[in-house]
Amino acid sequence: MLYDLARPLLFALSPDSAHELSIWTLKHFAGWMPAAQPLEAQPVEVMGIRFPNRVGLAAGLDKNGEAIDALASFGFGHIEVGSVTPRGQPGNPKPRIFRIPQSEAIINRMGFNNHGVDNLVSHIRTARFKGVLGVNIGKNLDTPIERAVDDYLICLDKVYAHASYVTVNISSPNTKNLRQLQGESELDGLLGQLKARQQQLSDQHGRYVPLTLKIAPDLDDAQITNIADALRRHRIDGVIATNTTLSREAVSGQPNADETGGLSGGPLRHASTAVIAKLAKALAGELPIIGVGGITEGQHAREKLEAGASLVQLYTGFIYHGPSLVRDAVTATRDF
Repeated sequence: MLYDLARPLLFALSPDSAHELSIWTLKHFAGWMPAAQPLEAQPVEVMGIRFPNRVGLAAGLDKNGEAIDALASFGFGHIEVGSVTPRGQPGNPKPRIFRIPQSEAIINRMGFNNHGVDNLVSHIRTARFKGVLGVNIGKNLDTPIERAVDDYLICLDKVYAHASYVTVNISSPNTKNLRQLQGESELDGLLGQLKARQQQLSDQHGRYVPLTLKIAPDLDDAQITNIADALRRHRIDGVIATNTTLSREAVSGQPNADETGGLSGGPLRHASTAVIAKLAKALAGELPIIGVGGITEGQHAREKLEAGASLVQLYTGFIYHGPSLVRDAVTATRDF
């Protein structure tokens, strides 16, 4: 496969350069991409949306929605773009992505680098992709945490008409104090305002766009229970579990393990699956879970479904294995 040839070249570059080159290539050569992988249709309805299969692309790879059409050629059942903020921002200084190849892991401290929500919407409008598109929204670095809801509402207003669903990202470890929004009182206020705005936008556009919440893996049982209660109370449509972890226990002593940022990939697998299982128990089927974190082979995707997820997403495993992982994950989740 082409990716098997491209990967050594990409991994010879710094992770920051490899990411930028990959997005540039996908953006400019989308028309030359082969047709989508001929994967057997395995439709499933989640949040009132018909997904052609259970395997999606997680947010973070294509923050600005520049490569939607090319990414669609790999057979994903859905694509999530972002995180996007109201205003463009550069993110943290480079280097800000670090590979840990022996663990098929990555540490990133990118910091919501993006060109702003208007730029993202312009790319979505010109994309040919008509499948399931999620948009992941965040807050600007310089917006005080007590006014974070303003940024989420701005983004929700602007992306609502163009998204299949919208994800509220309150779990990135790379924006100062962002994870405070997972606290009981902060989350209650945030979700209440977002849900009210979702209803207004639904009436305005004559179309209901589901809201999901993306949470961290670094939560104790009481925090998971509180989040589940808030999700039910505010009738949020779904939850994505999980974002990257601050823990380094699984990569201790390995090169780059002490870099600041969120750890993703293989070492996150068990922690994210454990959060899924606890969420599934607390939610008792009242809303669906999208499982993400540490999927590096097809069976890992099935594990997340067995733990209680309805859909899964890939990111770091896709960086290490390319489109073949999409096929393996779709095959492993067949007839679940």
